[in-house]
Amino acid sequence: MLPPTSLPQLSLDSQAGNMFKIEDKIIIKQPSFFIPSLYFAEGLPYIIINTVSVIIYKNLGIDNGKIAFWTSLLYLPWVLKMFWSPWVECYSTKRNWILLTQLTMTGCLALLAFSLHLNDFFGVSLLILTLGAFVSATHDIAADGFYLLALNPQQQAVFAGIRSIFYRGAVIFGSGFLVFLTGYLAEKSGNIRLSWTVSLGVSAMVFALIFIYHQFSLPYPPQDSFVSSSKRLSKNAFLEIITSYFRQPKIGAIIGFILLYRFGEAMLLKLAAPFFLDKPAQGGLGLSTSDVGLIYGTFGVLALIIGGIFGGIIVAKYGLKKTILPLAISLNAPNLFYVYMAVNHPPLPVIYLLVALEQLGYGMGFTAFMIYLMKIAANHYQTSHYAISTGIMALGMMLPGLISGYIQQAIGYPLFFTLVCGLGLLGIASIFFLPWHEENQTD
Repeated sequence: MLPPTSLPQLSLDSQAGNMFKIEDKIIIKQPSFFIPSLYFAEGLPYIIINTVSVIIYKNLGIDNGKIAFWTSLLYLPWVLKMFWSPWVECYSTKRNWILLTQLTMTGCLALLAFSLHLNDFFGVSLLILTLGAFVSATHDIAADGFYLLALNPQQQAVFAGIRSIFYRGAVIFGSGFLVFLTGYLAEKSGNIRLSWTVSLGVSAMVFALIFIYHQFSLPYPPQDSFVSSSKRLSKNAFLEIITSYFRQPKIGAIIGFILLYRFGEAMLLKLAAPFFLDKPAQGGLGLSTSDVGLIYGTFGVLALIIGGIFGGIIVAKYGLKKTILPLAISLNAPNLFYVYMAVNHPPLPVIYLLVALEQLGYGMGFTAFMIYLMKIAANHYQTSHYAISTGIMALGMMLPGLISGYIQQAIGYPLFFTLVCGLGLLGIASIFFLPWHEENQTD
């Protein structure tokens, strides 16, 4: 990070704020030049750390219990990021934080690629993934803050959908293209370890290119400046932000809802890829790695995006209070498809269809969930309260995942997915205890 004295002198250019003048150098700040790449960079590490890592370890012979437990712990930085977000806010600039975390993430991905060839690859790669998770969570804080500073309110509205598309594009690239590429290379070479090294190396090179590109494309918003020591967040102010969240009426019901809404889905998430990859003798579907990349990482994500769009349209038309229950059912009911697949082992086209339908329903239900989290954020501390809610949300994904693998190993896939469906009822039931303040009922 640059020291305060090394910042270039900024001045606004006269052309309607469409560019900055930095020491007689004009730098374009049109959001279309940096928002797509910024949110692609936000999504790629998250999907590699939390989803692709499961497939990597499954391919390399780690058992389901260890996979689910240790990769679920990787959610922890996203649970805790609310506690260091004020320091990202107050020390250095968002632009510097973005560049620093992107450079560090490039190194993490490169180290991860080579760690797979070590004798103790599991322990070493987990340490690298843990570091990468903290780096990625910090990048999320900086990128979202930069988005608010670099774009005016009208631009923020226009680019809200675009940033979501490119974030989901990163998910397709990570869990779709990289997984498919690994499967293809493994079929040609017969070396799955080397194939993952190549794929992770590709992701490291992509991140290096993004880092280089952002050196030139990210603007210097005047508001993105170093905060003087007199204006930095005091301990009392920080505590007030945190405690005000937990003083909300019926906060116990809110926290219960956040933790339980996706409880069943969190159990399923860590075992979906192992279920696809396990041999039929082990209760799985016996699919190839490239098949999983296409099913879950490509067609599944596309269905998820469509479901998110439909969910938003439904909530906008009928209101959240009227629609959250049916949308929650749409999230949980398709988990029955996994019970069917575990019992009947259907052909590949049917698997494509069922996974797409499950992800479509998940996208619809998840949209309603996120809208509620936004509506309960207090006006005075909206950003911080939303960060706390998403941290609790990450905890709700982490805790079920810790035990899901061991449960599956103990009872088998059919009973495990039946349990997932039953636990989904907890999330549906939690809706009936939610507070609906006047501001939360706005359509």
